[in-house]
Amino acid sequence: MRPHAGALPSPDAPDFADAFEQFSDARVVLMGEATHGTHEFYAARAAISKMLVERHGFTIIAVEGDWPDIARLDDYVRHAGPRPRLGQPFARFPTWMWRNQEMLSFIDWLRGFNADLPEDRRVSLRGLDIYSLGESIHAVTRYLDRHAPAEAEKARERYGCLTPWQDDPQLYGRTTATSRFARCEDAVVQQLRDLLARRMDWIADDGEAFFDAERNARIVRAAEQYYRSIYRGAKESWNLRDRHMFETLQALMAHHRDARAVVWAHNSHVGNAAATAMGWRGEFNIGELVRTAYGTDAVLIGFGTDRGTVAAASDWGGEMQVMQLRPARDDSWEAAFRKIGLNRCLIDWRHNRDGDLAEALGQAMLERAVGVVYRPETELLSHYFEAVLGEQFDAYIWFEETRAVTPLGSERPHGAPEIWPFGL
Repeated sequence: MRPHAGALPSPDAPDFADAFEQFSDARVVLMGEATHGTHEFYAARAAISKMLVERHGFTIIAVEGDWPDIARLDDYVRHAGPRPRLGQPFARFPTWMWRNQEMLSFIDWLRGFNADLPEDRRVSLRGLDIYSLGESIHAVTRYLDRHAPAEAEKARERYGCLTPWQDDPQLYGRTTATSRFARCEDAVVQQLRDLLARRMDWIADDGEAFFDAERNARIVRAAEQYYRSIYRGAKESWNLRDRHMFETLQALMAHHRDARAVVWAHNSHVGNAAATAMGWRGEFNIGELVRTAYGTDAVLIGFGTDRGTVAAASDWGGEMQVMQLRPARDDSWEAAFRKIGLNRCLIDWRHNRDGDLAEALGQAMLERAVGVVYRPETELLSHYFEAVLGEQFDAYIWFEETRAVTPLGSERPHGAPEIWPFGL
């Protein structure tokens, strides 16, 4: 691996992104992270995204965040009027994942970049995730209040089945799984159908507003399925969530003119799941689906680190801490990169899948995944899984030592369910 490793400057250096020009021919560039709380991963993705937007015309930044919360940021970066709001954005655990200084710097840059562009050419910032049940219900009904008040009342009746559970949707899933309580599936599906039945009229009136309402209606449908599925097993709920994220990405690609997208999500989402223990037990992810749909027009980039500090919690819903990240195990991919001897490097094998490098990367070894929960005392069980790195990614960015992101404001931990492995 060493002869193929290109040394990198700090991700905060102005020339960091120059080493990534070779990925600019793709339509979709997926960039991962080995943890949800590391400065270098956010800074590197921001720098590469700026380069792809400025120099190569990428039009979408799609992230592992809830659609309504990220929509607040999208309104800001595209100089648009605010969409309907229910509560505070990024209020559920883990707030530091997007409410951090690194993200703030990026969205301020993106707002400045968009300032002189025509409205229809501004770069959008979108959320791909599924957890915003209450916010999405509110967005749909507020849209209908403005466009068809009678339809809004019908929507409130249908969504009324879910309303008692919107602050604790896990309880809805548990109740439907363990009692004779009627499921809300038919009602939310019918609401989506009614919305789509009038799409031609409403798109003509305000296409962007309808697109937002439609995505929120699809989130309500997907969230209803998701919260029921978490009591039927991790595989089903994981697959439902990543399928929704992929379908949202596909909708964005169709919605934007000359669309080219950058995706920010955890390694476990953007790498090809078929090359990991996840895929071997029947799970897929957005990286695998994108690889199937786009082939060589997609680039999957993994990120890794050996040690340092990380923003994480000890338990789901716990307080954020700046925790020490233990040095990686000696039988892991991280240890292999540590042996290269570079503080920061990039290995790109997208066009080099033969020879010694391919052989080296073609082994199954352990890979570390830290989400928003970090449990160093059970690290092997909690945070490692097997992967064939050469098939999981097209390239890998290595930082030997990293530091925690800088959160904005106090944490208010509550909300979404724990998912394997530990909040990814």
